[in-house]
Amino acid sequence: MDGAKPSLALVYQAVQALYHDPDPAGKERASVWLGELQRSMYAWEVSDQLLQLKQDVESCYFAAQTMKMKIQTSFYELPPETHNALRDSLLTHIQNLKDLSPIIVTQLALAIADLALQMASWKGCVQTLIEKYSTDISSMPFLVEILTVLPEEVHSRSLRIGANRRTEIIEDLAFYSTTVVTLLTTCVEKTGDDEKMLIKVFRCLGSWFNLGVLDSNFMASNQLFMVVFQVLQRDETSTNLHEAASDCVCSALYAIENVDTHMPLAVQLFRGVLTLETAYHMAVAREDLDKVLNYCRIFTELCETFLETTVRSPGQGTGDLRMLELLLICAGHPQYEVVEISFNFWYRLGEHLYKINDPALNTIFRPYIQRLLHCLARHCQLDPDHEGIPEETDDFGEFRMRVSDLVKDVIFLVGSMECFSQLYSTLKDGSPPWEVTEAVLFIMASIAKSVDPENNPTLSEVLQQVVLLPENVHVAVRYTSIELVGEMSEVMDRNPRFLDPVLSYLMKGLREKPLASAAAKAIHNICSVCRDHMAQHFHGLLDIARALDSFALSTEAAVGLLKGTALVLARLPLEKIAECLSDLCAVQVLALKKLLAEESSNGKTADPTVWLDRLAVIFRHTNPIVENGQTHPCQKVIQEIWPVLSDTLNTYQADNRIVERCCRCLRFAVRCVGKGSASLLQPLVTQMVSVYQVYPHSCFLYLGSILVDEYGMEEGCRQGLLDMLQALCMPTFQLLEQQNGLRNHPDTVDDLFRLTTRFVQRSPVTLLSSSIIIHVIQCAIAATSLDHRDANCSVMKFVRDLIHTGVANDHEDDYEVRKQLIGQALGQHGQQLITQLMHSCCFCLPPYTLPDVAEVLWELMLFDRPTFCRWLENALKGLPKETSGGAVTVTHKQLTDFHKQVTSAEECKQVCWAIREFTRLFR
Repeated sequence: MDGAKPSLALVYQAVQALYHDPDPAGKERASVWLGELQRSMYAWEVSDQLLQLKQDVESCYFAAQTMKMKIQTSFYELPPETHNALRDSLLTHIQNLKDLSPIIVTQLALAIADLALQMASWKGCVQTLIEKYSTDISSMPFLVEILTVLPEEVHSRSLRIGANRRTEIIEDLAFYSTTVVTLLTTCVEKTGDDEKMLIKVFRCLGSWFNLGVLDSNFMASNQLFMVVFQVLQRDETSTNLHEAASDCVCSALYAIENVDTHMPLAVQLFRGVLTLETAYHMAVAREDLDKVLNYCRIFTELCETFLETTVRSPGQGTGDLRMLELLLICAGHPQYEVVEISFNFWYRLGEHLYKINDPALNTIFRPYIQRLLHCLARHCQLDPDHEGIPEETDDFGEFRMRVSDLVKDVIFLVGSMECFSQLYSTLKDGSPPWEVTEAVLFIMASIAKSVDPENNPTLSEVLQQVVLLPENVHVAVRYTSIELVGEMSEVMDRNPRFLDPVLSYLMKGLREKPLASAAAKAIHNICSVCRDHMAQHFHGLLDIARALDSFALSTEAAVGLLKGTALVLARLPLEKIAECLSDLCAVQVLALKKLLAEESSNGKTADPTVWLDRLAVIFRHTNPIVENGQTHPCQKVIQEIWPVLSDTLNTYQADNRIVERCCRCLRFAVRCVGKGSASLLQPLVTQMVSVYQVYPHSCFLYLGSILVDEYGMEEGCRQGLLDMLQALCMPTFQLLEQQNGLRNHPDTVDDLFRLTTRFVQRSPVTLLSSSIIIHVIQCAIAATSLDHRDANCSVMKFVRDLIHTGVANDHEDDYEVRKQLIGQALGQHGQQLITQLMHSCCFCLPPYTLPDVAEVLWELMLFDRPTFCRWLENALKGLPKETSGGAVTVTHKQLTDFHKQVTSAEECKQVCWAIREFTRLFR
């Protein structure tokens, strides 16, 4: 957008194009242009004029949305003397546009709420609005809308109003909360059965409950909840109204979670919810799933709220176990979506009982868990006409996975062995239909690992019977039985006599397309647990690995099988490992050579990642025990494979995905043999640096960090590794110094600081004495504000470890040199670092990064506390003391308190707590 203010006609044209242009390119152009307008200063005036003209719904919606966005993100653009005029203008617009469209009213209500929260001079806004509009019945809908979004916006992440202003607002809203509830009650009395108005009232009430500012004693004596429960009890209540009433009750239950301090309201809600059982049965009879789900949400929220009371005094007062009966009634509903709502409660109940560890208490709750497990087993049944194996990625497959997780969490209440035996006896003693058998096997697989495998005849019998399953049973039963076998690896480790029949059973599955991946996963599990016993079966595993692509395996299952084979390979005698590893790698190496030959002959691009990933998993998990002085058995094999990997890297150097997989493979090869990879160091570094100059893939930096980790303490390698670092840093800095370079390349930031951190850990003096260190520190300071979890973590770790080298290992010869070099670096950059860190904490970084920042400050303080105190004081002086709306962000006392808390801290976690509290003032 150029510098001039656009005409309204042009804005209309763009809005029309956005909504009505049949050409997608035209829509896109309009969207980009309008986006630029929204970011400009002209947006305020243009939006105001569009709302005044009220030409059509689209232009008014765009204007209302723009107004809301500007107030949320650009309020600082307006001088304080314009705030009153903006407020009056918005109130006029919402009154004039109240009948045009509900979504426009919502956008304007949000704009008014966001303005009220930021505009410190608008005192008692709730009272002002109620006095102005409550007498006019036609203004009631938008008044209630403003009163609904106002509490919701208090904790909005779009508004950085700070903890001081937020506390002031919450106290203000709490003061006027009874006025709001009285207004809502009057509104219900006046509008009677107007459904739209009732929905608005319930939403508004829920919003004030969610903020936690309603007086529970006042609410207990108010008539509004009687209306809410009447609506929920009535059979003829519409879906939308039912949902609003349900949300309102759930919000109220959540708000009184600390039951003892809200007892009158808690008792009223408790009794009210228990009256809804009949209504639930009516909804089931009418097959109204929406209402059934709402009731189950309410019952679950009731149980969550009274969980502590139920565990503390089961069966007494508000610990009434009828709550659990309600949940079990819901669990009996044929639709699995209903029982799923209650999963979190059952998990929390299990967690509570596990911590208390009281057998008498467990006895009380055991029958409920047994009934729940019975329901869950039934819900896990596939349809009788289901064909093929169970789907794991559809909604029902994901539900079964969540059932499996829940069963693992609560099984201790029933007893793993007891439950396992009962499930098995239902199969042994009866002849249930296939879908029941499959569901029972599925639940057995969930708990198999928690059953003690020591001298357990039932487990042995189950294994014996499963491997005897005839091939003509339903394929889903065979699939789940294979999964069960995989979960029983511990039993085979204790009873190796089962390995032969189990492996031959799994081999049958491996040859059948639908069962192949499950069988491969089971073999992988057995290899992981029974590594020593499987050594005698290694050649069988090798045969499978050689013929891997003749089986219909998923990529994950194929890699898993190779992992299992590598784990067993590492347990072979050392003299056999080299030959066997060579055999295991040969298939992948030949495939890579073939691809490279085809590539050069016909120019077609084939994908080598399958083979690279397979080699990577082999190197990663072949970790034999090698004594000092012995040559690593894998060294020769890796040297033989290097030329193929080098060729692959060259051939596909432009493709980031393939280069990344190649580097990953090399990383595990280097890790596999450690110092045994020395002969690769020179050619590998040369090739990395050469390709990186043209294609700066961040994975080269990561691979560099692995090399520094392995060789950085070797005197003869240090200069070469420093040369590598300097050569890699030049293109990296060029990339990161571009506009938004740090934000656009977080992987490069992450991997660069992994590399420099390894240098600090392995050879600090080499790095600190070099000319590159100044540039690295400057880059780190700039990157401290980067809001990216991995990248920020790497930057902070580098800075922390760097400073720590100035105080660590003071008994070593190079201590004085390190201390002096760190002192010089901090003398140049310490103030800038702390100023940037404080700014980043307050305005850029999410709360989860603060412990890392605290560690950096702690290390700075350990290195030189007096200088740190001065730097921190200067940094705090530079922070803004007021918001653009005139509210106090931080008081002088809060600044001095924070300074004192940090500088007098005796451990790092105290610094962390202080930063957490302090940064809330700016959020």
